[in-house]
Amino acid sequence: MKRTHTLILWSLAGLITLLAACGGAAEKKPEAAAGTPVAVQTAAVAQADWPSRYEAVGTVRARTSAMIAAKVMGYVQEIKVDTGDRVRAGQVLLVLDARDLDAGHKAAQAVLHEAQAAAGEVDNAIAAAQAQLDLAQVTYQRMKDLHEKKSISNQEFDEASARYKMAQSGYEMARAKKTQVDAKIRQAEEGLAAAQVALGYATITAPFDGVVTEKPVQLGNLASPGMPLLTVERAGAHRLEVAVEESRLPLLHKGAAVKVYLEALNRQVDARISAIVPAVDAASRSLIVKIVLPAEAALRSGLFGRAMFDTGRRNVLTVPAAAVVERGQLQSVFVVEGGLAHVRLVTLGDTQDGRREVLSGLAAGETVVAPVPHELADGAKVEVRQ
Repeated sequence: MKRTHTLILWSLAGLITLLAACGGAAEKKPEAAAGTPVAVQTAAVAQADWPSRYEAVGTVRARTSAMIAAKVMGYVQEIKVDTGDRVRAGQVLLVLDARDLDAGHKAAQAVLHEAQAAAGEVDNAIAAAQAQLDLAQVTYQRMKDLHEKKSISNQEFDEASARYKMAQSGYEMARAKKTQVDAKIRQAEEGLAAAQVALGYATITAPFDGVVTEKPVQLGNLASPGMPLLTVERAGAHRLEVAVEESRLPLLHKGAAVKVYLEALNRQVDARISAIVPAVDAASRSLIVKIVLPAEAALRSGLFGRAMFDTGRRNVLTVPAAAVVERGQLQSVFVVEGGLAHVRLVTLGDTQDGRREVLSGLAAGETVVAPVPHELADGAKVEVRQ
């Protein structure tokens, strides 16, 4: 019995030894893996002279935007565009019911035709009055000669003089009537032109090349003068409007170069200040700065943008942008120390010319891995290659 117990103990000891040996072999595998150096390239954490910048955020807006409104009252009969459509200058956008305007136009035409017809009658009356005047003048001259020769009585001469004066008066009246009719014709022509203009208001066209950004009107709506129907923004002309602290005003001037970052496009562009609104908002103690953006097909009103104004120079600590590893909100680099790569959390600032500003986490002269191989892990051995 005692011998059996001893055999069991020896068997258990052998099993434990075997498991320990297997475990040791398993533990040696990572060591073997860690012992294989990873080939990397490195760069030094270095000081650099960078421009000092002030950042302001704002919104992209169209430089030219037109609110299309009705000038006359009428029901919306046709809508030929929709939101987002590109339009050309002079293109028809909407058509209003123009029956009332058309009736007014025809009435103005009738008034003009009537005045023109009256002008013909007056011309005939002037011709008749001219003939009567000519006859009366000849008769008067003849009677005058006879009267001087004492061949006719005073009564006969007076009657000839009266007829001559009456013919002159008739001719002058006909000429005055002509002047009145001419004035009525001009008035009728102006009325017809006004009616034509009013009729043209029923067809609403685009004032310039652009994009339809708003369409509050619907088919069948009653449009009244001043009622907004559409909004059209000029194509390819945008600016960024940012709110700048009033204390920064001395640093800004019209025409100054500005870097603008557009997050939606993930792009930085060169721009210039076009205007500085002089009025300061009393609540925020800021003023609006307008920055002209270069023509860009992808630009849209309402996009978010950041403007970076140069305010001087500063000395900063930098690393290559390729050395930075970003995971969510965490930013880190691999620092090479004693042939090993160690992860170091850092806080970074601006980016310029392929380098990142280091706010904390590194010191000048340290060496970081750049670029970072995908297989590199914390504590791995590295072999630096140029």
